[in-house]
Amino acid sequence: MPTFAVGDRLLRQTVLAGGGWTAALAAVALLGAAAELLLPAVLGRAVDAALDRGSGWWAVTACALVVVLICVDTLTDLASGFGAARATAGLRRRLLRHLFAVDVRATRRHPVGDLVGRLVGQAADAGQAGNAVVLSIVAVLPPLGSVVALVIMEPVLGVTLLAGLGLLAVLMRAFVTDASAATARYQRVLGTIAGRLLESLTGARTIAAAGTTPREEDRVLAALPELDRHGRRTWGLLARASARTSAVAPLVNLSVIAVGGYALTAGWLTPGELVAAVRYAALGAGLGAVLATLNHLVRSRAGAHRVAELLTQPATPAGDRPLPPGRGALRLRGVCVLAGDGRPILDGIDLDVPAGATVAVVGASGAGKSTLAAVAGRLYDPDGGEVRLDGVPLRDLDDAALRRAVGYAFDRPVLIGATVHDAIGLALPADSAAPPADRSPATPAVLRAARMAAVADVIDRLPGGYRTPLVDTPLSGGETQRLGLARAFAAERLLILDDATSSLDTATEHRITEAVLGRAGGRTRLVVTHRTAAAAAADLVAWLDGGRLRGLAPHRQLWADPDYRAVFQPAGGGS
Repeated sequence: MPTFAVGDRLLRQTVLAGGGWTAALAAVALLGAAAELLLPAVLGRAVDAALDRGSGWWAVTACALVVVLICVDTLTDLASGFGAARATAGLRRRLLRHLFAVDVRATRRHPVGDLVGRLVGQAADAGQAGNAVVLSIVAVLPPLGSVVALVIMEPVLGVTLLAGLGLLAVLMRAFVTDASAATARYQRVLGTIAGRLLESLTGARTIAAAGTTPREEDRVLAALPELDRHGRRTWGLLARASARTSAVAPLVNLSVIAVGGYALTAGWLTPGELVAAVRYAALGAGLGAVLATLNHLVRSRAGAHRVAELLTQPATPAGDRPLPPGRGALRLRGVCVLAGDGRPILDGIDLDVPAGATVAVVGASGAGKSTLAAVAGRLYDPDGGEVRLDGVPLRDLDDAALRRAVGYAFDRPVLIGATVHDAIGLALPADSAAPPADRSPATPAVLRAARMAAVADVIDRLPGGYRTPLVDTPLSGGETQRLGLARAFAAERLLILDDATSSLDTATEHRITEAVLGRAGGRTRLVVTHRTAAAAAADLVAWLDGGRLRGLAPHRQLWADPDYRAVFQPAGGGS
């Protein structure tokens, strides 16, 4: 389905997401519209009654309607605020859940700043859809009701007002069409700037060290003139539409007053009816006030389309099969992964990793090592072929079971959680990851993982130990990498290390290598490395060359090949 259609469908869903608050807003707004329509007629009756020295109940009724309008304004603000908050929260939750469910390669197509902008800004705009739709519809009722009331009172007056409203409607239709396109372009450029800004803030140290701050400022703000152009066009369209309606509205009002004055002199209207006609003319000419609600509707629609662009990305299908008993046997058959331009990153990989074995993955930069590590634990699915863990295709496995079975450690880990304990136990079951209720420092699973990663002594020196908040934990690059390793060591069957010891000193790396290569726990290990010692210590070495598996054998056997030896000559990282 095209993104445009999905965006409109999402807009309709967001209108309904306000639930009872949107319904309450509609009811209150309708009550307000009814009170607005009744007030001119009641005022007219009050004037005629005063001139005829009649009952004063009409004046009391008019005061009651004014009180109703005051209450309606208050309740409208309340219902619109709660409804928009509910719809926005639901939309943000849905979008965030979808972003975590899609292939990680799909999210890389958008800068992180742009994704944050859509989640925070455009989702909030779309969340106003219920309010915008309800208030836009209700805002049309007083002008249309005024036409009906004037037709009943005197048909000529109704025809005069209707002609003016037709002209105002044409002017506003042109505004909606032009403003929608301008607002969408504005939001797109704003997302580009946000993405570049986040990239620059992430690399602030590099920029400062290179002394390229002015150049980076120019890069981030390069799209600012385009943003200014779209912003000026949006506000220009609103200003022109407002000016046109402001020019037409008084003419419509004066036309109705002139016709009403003639009707009064001709005896067609009473003085009170003339007062009512003037009020109805003001209500009808106030159709220009609909511009404000239409502008909100335009922003909501543009925001919904921006959110829908992400929601149209297909989510990775979740399996439902449990893992059978096993020790982590990994099998890849015909695995192919393509780059965005169709170039193969992995091409027909057949690889068997025996249960409990350690396989080192080596190759030149760009050979596909990190991609192989990613598909081996289903960070994303290959474009072709199949990956199995203990005989079960990864596509069919229950996601929770898969994440408990497979642990990842990266060269630059991101620590997630409120405390150090949370960061290590991130992928553990709830009963194993939750901080202990007693005074013990950590759960046994977290303690064991920290010791294997040689980071337990670092944690013990922290003010709160394992319960120290991450934001208050000063960590070096090596210590952060060791915490990332500890998180991976909590896995049950398969441990995948993607150049995960690159920031460690020699002694610490030796301790961790012994823990990884040791037979404790009997887990299978897939280790992406560019170090000769790690390859030599592994049971087998998977040698990748240009996306293909060139060799699978012990290190000492492959070492006889000069091309294999050349892989370890230059210093490099993972591909």
